[in-house]
Amino acid sequence: MTGPMLHVDADAAEPPFEQLRRQVSEQASSGSLAAGTRMPTVRALAAVLGIAANTVARAYRELEVDGVLDTRGRAGTFVAGSGVDAEARAAARAYAERVTALGLSREDAVRLVERALGSP
Repeated sequence: MTGPMLHVDADAAEPPFEQLRRQVSEQASSGSLAAGTRMPTVRALAAVLGIAANTVARAYRELEVDGVLDTRGRAGTFVAGSGVDAEARAAARAYAERVTALGLSREDAVRLVERALGSP
C-alpha cells in the first residue's frame, strides 16, 4: 500500500481509532503526508491493519471534522491542505458548483477563470 505509514498497537492503552487519528494528523502536519494525497479506502486500510472498518471510519470522520482529511464522495478521501491551499480549494469548489448551477460548460468556466487571472 502506498500512502501513509500507519500501524495500530492492539496492546496500547490508546484506542485504535485514536492511534490512527493521531498518526494521520501528525504526518499531515509534518508534511510527510502531503496535501492532496489520496488515502486508502476505509475497507482497504482496515484490512491492511487488521482492524474493523468502523474503527477506520471513525478516525476518518474525526480527521475530516478536524480539517485534516477531505472526503470527496466517490472520488475518495484526501489529505486536506492548510491555510491558503484549503481556502483556494474551497473557493474552487464553490465556483464549480455555482457555474454548474448556472449551466456553463466546463470550457466556459475555465475560460472565465483564465480571464480573471489575466491569462490569454
